Amino acid sequence: MFEPLINAVESTINAVNGVLWGSLLIYVLVAAGVLFTLRLGFIQFRLFGHGVKLVLQGREKVNGISSFQVFCTSMAARVGTGNMAGVAVAITVGGAGAIFWMWLIALLGMATAFIESTLAQVYKVKDSEGQYRGGPAYYMEKGLGKKWMGILFSILLIIAFGFAFNAAQANTMTDALNNAFGFDKTLVGLVIVMASAYIICGGLKKVARASELIVPVMAVAYLAIALVVLVINIDQVPAALTLIVKSAFGWEEAAGGAMGAMMAGIARGLFSNEAGMGSAANIAASATPNPNHPASQGFVQMIGVFVDTIVICSASAAIILLSGVLDNPGEQKGIGLLQLALSNELGGWSAYFIAFAIILFCFSSIIANYSYAENNIMFLTKSKKILYIFRGLVLAMVMTGSVASLQLVWNFADVSMGLMALVNIAAIVMLSKVAFAVVKDYERQIKQGLVPTFDATQFPEIKGVESGEWSDEQSATNKS
Repeated sequence: MFEPLINAVESTINAVNGVLWGSLLIYVLVAAGVLFTLRLGFIQFRLFGHGVKLVLQGREKVNGISSFQVFCTSMAARVGTGNMAGVAVAITVGGAGAIFWMWLIALLGMATAFIESTLAQVYKVKDSEGQYRGGPAYYMEKGLGKKWMGILFSILLIIAFGFAFNAAQANTMTDALNNAFGFDKTLVGLVIVMASAYIICGGLKKVARASELIVPVMAVAYLAIALVVLVINIDQVPAALTLIVKSAFGWEEAAGGAMGAMMAGIARGLFSNEAGMGSAANIAASATPNPNHPASQGFVQMIGVFVDTIVICSASAAIILLSGVLDNPGEQKGIGLLQLALSNELGGWSAYFIAFAIILFCFSSIIANYSYAENNIMFLTKSKKILYIFRGLVLAMVMTGSVASLQLVWNFADVSMGLMALVNIAAIVMLSKVAFAVVKDYERQIKQGLVPTFDATQFPEIKGVESGEWSDEQSATNKS
């Protein structure tokens, strides 16, 4: 009875996704990356080392959530199966050249991530518990005076990150454990729900602490395996790099051709690092930055994009390209291609390692995605009762995703995420004058040998925070 309706809805969603991710969103995000890269004077290259220093410096103990904890939380959301399966799909569809375009979009996206995270810090607020909150919804309301825009963004993010993506992550985890060890999906789902409940019911601080523990472990373990494959095949590295460049520009016959490589690489890169989506900006606003200036968090999130794509996605690409599986991939695509590559290089035990990696990647994504959604729930309503109901709904979706494949929900989440990105890009372009002024202030203080501090009242471009958190913080700093 409902099958024709469901088919019609699915066709519509797929058509919208085709427009969003097949052309429109890619052009918009690339254009934004180029604009911000030029206006910031290639800051992602000029001050890359400074950004790395701030990430490491962010481990120092502060009141609230540290920059390093926020870095790990944003990485928990960014780094997921897309860094493994997504890279494999990009190579399958677009050839090795897709990796070149994935790198390029990440380098441009670093500037976009810088802008949105800096703005998130500028317009952050403090809630009743003393926790900082902010992000696109907040700078749309306070900076642009467009609360309706913030409400729209919040709803889209909650749909995508709060519900659909978390269901999909849980589904990936139960599949991996069922395939590797034969574990019952329902039991695994219950364990995931209980573990998720323990973390998310503790609020943003517990999410940040958990991410600080999980992310370094999962990243180091995965990179270590990739390094082993790299060392084993070190003599093939120059040929692999040559293949990537030649395939990117169509100088060597490859799957998809030059245009296919470009579209596949850009799409997968954007989907993985989330630069311009406005998602990571939600947690970026929660940091107590060190130094105490909005631009410092821009640097931290800029490095997050680099680590996600240039480091971790490249590790997956190295495993696939150096293993030789592309010469005879059979029917394998996505995560199966990566598993085949590792099995060829390291033996059958690597299938268990992939299952372990997926568990860490997906669970960390669930708790980080929740933190993004919670931030937007609190923008829409300050009601604790609504927040508790929301947590229950998130856990219900995690359980549902554990036992059922929800491809339609996943596709709908892609639409929500795409529309969310378009709304966010429009906002940060309109607020770019503020961001440029803030960054200029930061660089001026650095050149003078000062530890940067920020006083919002000194910026006529900034509206909505004259009596807000930055003014209060600066007053407290001056008194101390």
